[in-house]
Amino acid sequence: MHTAFEADWTNANLRPGPLAKCRATDGLLGVFIMTKSKLIWALPVLTSVAVVVAFAAQAGGDKVAFPENFATGTLYTTVDRADNKQYRELFVSPASAVEAAKKGDPLPSGTVLTLVQYGAKLGADGNPEKDANGRFIKGNLLAYTVMEKRTGWGTEYPDNVRNGEWEYQAFKADKTPNTAANLTGCFNCHKPLDAKKDFVFSYEKLAGK
Repeated sequence: MHTAFEADWTNANLRPGPLAKCRATDGLLGVFIMTKSKLIWALPVLTSVAVVVAFAAQAGGDKVAFPENFATGTLYTTVDRADNKQYRELFVSPASAVEAAKKGDPLPSGTVLTLVQYGAKLGADGNPEKDANGRFIKGNLLAYTVMEKRTGWGTEYPDNVRNGEWEYQAFKADKTPNTAANLTGCFNCHKPLDAKKDFVFSYEKLAGK
């Protein structure tokens, strides 16, 4: 924003694999988005009695704004999704994120990865039509998924959930937040990635590999 950032992003013609389950429940999004996270903390007091405080922490969906200028960034890969008949484009900004990936470094603060999801153009048989290069043809705009990294983000998450300083958000085709999307699966899907890939499935594509 798998985001952004999803497993599908690692190959322009990738077909469903073990991580294909990391999609939103509506089958349109490449990632799951959560708007709130409930954490339970036990706080010691002078009487040595633990006071349990439950609170709802605002998570990434509230921090990530729609990247209006995403198309001025770098289009670094495209994806044909045969399982849900989608064509997808992945953009990144700033350009320094590409340079960092080429060096094998973590992506810089301020990096925004935008996944643009289109329905593939379908033929009379209901299957995606293909262009002269054997790739899906872009149809109607469906949605966006965004991954953004900022210094200091992610501190509200426990270690077994946190994805470094990344946050996620899903947007509808009209660019408004998709409040029905669920973030938990996104964090869970990206969490196992090697730290060298900075929690980004498409890291090697960013590096031009």
